[in-house]
Amino acid sequence: MITAKYQKYILNFKRPSGTSRGVMTTKETWFIYLEHNGKIGVGECGILRGLSIDDRPDYEEKLKWACSNIHIELRELVNELIEFPSIQFGLEMAFKSLESSDTFTLFPSNFTKGKDNISINGLVWMGSETFMREQIKDKIEAGFDCIKLKIGAIDFQTELNILKSIRKEFSVSDIELRVDANGAFSKEDALEKLKRLSEYKLHSIEQPIKPKHFDDMAKLCEVTPLPIALDEELIGVFRLEEKQELLKTIQPQYIILKPSLVGGFSGSQQWINIAEELNIKWWITSALESNVGLNAIAQWTYTLKSSLPQGLGTGSLFTNNFPSPLTVKNGTLHYNIKEDWNFNLHE
Repeated sequence: MITAKYQKYILNFKRPSGTSRGVMTTKETWFIYLEHNGKIGVGECGILRGLSIDDRPDYEEKLKWACSNIHIELRELVNELIEFPSIQFGLEMAFKSLESSDTFTLFPSNFTKGKDNISINGLVWMGSETFMREQIKDKIEAGFDCIKLKIGAIDFQTELNILKSIRKEFSVSDIELRVDANGAFSKEDALEKLKRLSEYKLHSIEQPIKPKHFDDMAKLCEVTPLPIALDEELIGVFRLEEKQELLKTIQPQYIILKPSLVGGFSGSQQWINIAEELNIKWWITSALESNVGLNAIAQWTYTLKSSLPQGLGTGSLFTNNFPSPLTVKNGTLHYNIKEDWNFNLHE
């Protein structure tokens, strides 16, 4: 008989991290532990307060319900928790962990054997111009050839100047630049800002305007000089028919999938299937999970064989993350088999 319990954990940022939604100093996460005949499985329910659709007062109550009903088939549990994508993800991860040869090797591959790596983008957080320039310099020195900048919180001209200075020194073939507006642009000035950004030969922009303005976003995607990637737009879209309608209506150039926010592996795969039918490209991004959740996302992502740089490099942001084999080197994520996990399941 499988038993289950859950536990809250607060991750502390090494330094405050800014987005257009505000500055974060801590990140709440929850772990689900499964036990069966002495074997342990662990899953992470990575909730982002203020962004996750399941940021609700009854969140812990749903976690408790899931653990109490863990005997139900996983597919049924996931269906019952359709409005709680982070719990869906935690359960999928926990069951995969329980079934695997060891707790943390969920998708065995050349990645988990340390024989291959995953190309990732280097993430530059919002802040003062000086702070952003420092981060960019650090990422380039660390060997990243794809950098993603959070924009939309400081003066737009200053952000353009930062991009201009990068392009003066590094061509498109040297550095791929992505920007993430987190919905910061107004629908009135979005196109003009996209035109100005496009002068710097960017790969793409994530979520230029706030989600749920489908017609405005569709018009933008139709005329944009800069490829648009939907991110927050996908949050809270649960049913297959709704997902199909959204992508057919907006026709973005890319979608970005965060398993904790869109329903785990199964929810993300559903989005991928629809996107590929519509010739929409995609990549996977973590959502500030601990190394436990990041590990599961990375291993799964590797099996998808995407050629694009993925958004999987956030494990080093926290002071109290769990030591793991995950290592970032020369702009790629590695699984260092010489390193061990340090994760006490019962603390």
